[in-house]
Amino acid sequence: MSFVIAAPETLVRAASDLANIGSTLGAANAAALGPTTELLAAGADEVSAAIASLFAAHGQAYQAVSAQMSAFHAQFVQTFTTGAGAYASAEAAAAAPLEGLLNIVNTPTQLLLGRPLIGNGANGAPGTGQAGGAGGLLYGNGGAGGSGAPGQAGGPGGAAGLFGNGGAGGAGGDGPGNGAAGGPAGPAGCCSAPAAPVGPAESGTPAQAGSAATAGRPGCSEPVASAGPAGQASTVAPAGPAVAAGCSRCWPPAVPAAPAG
Repeated sequence: MSFVIAAPETLVRAASDLANIGSTLGAANAAALGPTTELLAAGADEVSAAIASLFAAHGQAYQAVSAQMSAFHAQFVQTFTTGAGAYASAEAAAAAPLEGLLNIVNTPTQLLLGRPLIGNGANGAPGTGQAGGAGGLLYGNGGAGGSGAPGQAGGPGGAAGLFGNGGAGGAGGDGPGNGAAGGPAGPAGCCSAPAAPVGPAESGTPAQAGSAATAGRPGCSEPVASAGPAGQASTVAPAGPAVAAGCSRCWPPAVPAAPAG
């Protein structure tokens, strides 16, 4: 069983390029018609007349072959364009039932929570500072924030779903000085970005271990507690690395080191 993958837009663009090539070749053949088929004899003798007639016959034969090739090229371009249209129609027909099924899946959560279950959020309109739409609760990327009007901050990016990336903040509008600030990026999904690892505590002198970054958004996982101060004669073991929120369990809080005896 064979599988065929085609991009209708690429096929249409290729057909247009082929049509342009055919037009260029046709113009070149038309320009060469007179100089190659209407040669004048170099002299009044029979040899010159025979040579001119021979080259003129070659020119006429070339024009006949060129006409046949132009007809074949036009037929090929037409077939190519028809095939691209057939692929586009088949994709549209296949996508219609899936869109209906997606609407059925997203309707309950859209009515209850104002967000779809699956799908990407809409981008904010440019020049309005509009916030990007939130992605689906289960899967989807947040929409990008709209750029700001002159002197207006860009819109914030939309929040991502459980699996997905937050939308990019919109660019700030032009204004006096440095202009307006860009919008903040949307929060990432619980399983989209790992939290930063905790730095190890230094040994020998009292030091405070770096605190763990909070993984994901609240409600997805527990943040890693920071390690307590280390004693002078003891070495604090490094805290375990934080994990991505919602994907696996967190490490337990680090136990403070006992002071030196």
